[in-house]
Amino acid sequence: MNTLIYGNSRDCEIAFYRAFEAADLSAMMAVWAEEDDIVCVHPGGPRLTGIEAVRESWRSIFAGGPRLRLRMTQPLVTSTLQTAIHTLHETLSAPHEARSRVSMIATNIYLRTQRGWRLHLHHASAVPEHPQAAEPAEAGMPPILH
Repeated sequence: MNTLIYGNSRDCEIAFYRAFEAADLSAMMAVWAEEDDIVCVHPGGPRLTGIEAVRESWRSIFAGGPRLRLRMTQPLVTSTLQTAIHTLHETLSAPHEARSRVSMIATNIYLRTQRGWRLHLHHASAVPEHPQAAEPAEAGMPPILH
């Protein structure tokens, strides 16, 4: 059972990324809600649902120990009294590299629980190398939404 109490979604997010950088499985799982419907989607991976699947995915990622530095930029936060949605850019690099090597876009959804704020969903995907400009919709055709 999680014993830490995060007073707001930002504190929970900071703890999430610290655990990620430290490759600390216990700290990582402390930020997650204790619900069977939590969801994690790692870049290029399948949707993982439930505490056990999420824990095993992080255990696998952390098996080699701390390997990455993370820098978070361009945060956008939408929140209510019970839910907070954070979207941001994650820039990952090896500790000895001066330049970043991978850029991700992440969505983190936090829920306010009886035990403070907890992560309910983490979804990260690679930023396209060359984002394509939106093409104007063809005459008479509705724009593609997804």
